[in-house]
Amino acid sequence: MGRLADKVAIITGGASGIGAATARRFAAEGARVIVADLQSDLGGQVAREIDGLFVALDVADEAGWRGVMATVEAQFGRLDVLFNNAGIVGGQSIEEVDGSTWNRVIGVNLTGAMLGCRHGIASMRRNPGGLGGSLINTASTAAYAALPGDVAYSATKSAVRMLTKSVAVHCARAGYDIRCNSLHPGATDTPILAPALEARPELLTAFHGMSPLGRMGRPDEIAAMAVFLASDEASYVTGAEFLVDGGMMAGHPGV
Repeated sequence: MGRLADKVAIITGGASGIGAATARRFAAEGARVIVADLQSDLGGQVAREIDGLFVALDVADEAGWRGVMATVEAQFGRLDVLFNNAGIVGGQSIEEVDGSTWNRVIGVNLTGAMLGCRHGIASMRRNPGGLGGSLINTASTAAYAALPGDVAYSATKSAVRMLTKSVAVHCARAGYDIRCNSLHPGATDTPILAPALEARPELLTAFHGMSPLGRMGRPDEIAAMAVFLASDEASYVTGAEFLVDGGMMAGHPGV
């Protein structure tokens, strides 16, 4: 307890799944948490539960980011952690994908993370007592092994991996005490899987079987890694990739 004492943290996609679990963990560790999401009912509920603040945000909208940062700085006076966690799936292969789906997935998963990093850095540079902070980007095991049925998701999560490294090296070479790392969950039991499971319930067995541990991950297990990356314990960790996948990427799928 207290690993994030007095830190101010924004979590995008904080209304459900990994984001909500992380909001609860951050608050339990002493952080003041801003839950950012488009789902106002669920997001507001999470914020009330942890005595945090809910803000409505479409992460692909730069004007929205400006408003959120202004609100956070006015109310809390600083920003220490930004968890770019919001993400969506496209569910279309290269032969099926349409322009609107492609652009929306790119907007949320990649542009949203870029805007979060850019505005997060600007805010952290204004922190009283000296600049500093931690940026965390949710990528995926799809950054390493593509999903043939979701070309947009695969492309964006791979791009988030390299976005993270570029941001990390930029901040380090600029002399900013701002770290940037990526989280790569495997199959995790979150609402993002619900549409696929409703259409094909038999996929549940396949999702559990993706990991050598024989089960999907839990949101709180991903949140535990986010706590470490947000904390001062990770002060020498930047530009790194953290797999939380139950060993999914450690073994050849055919053996």
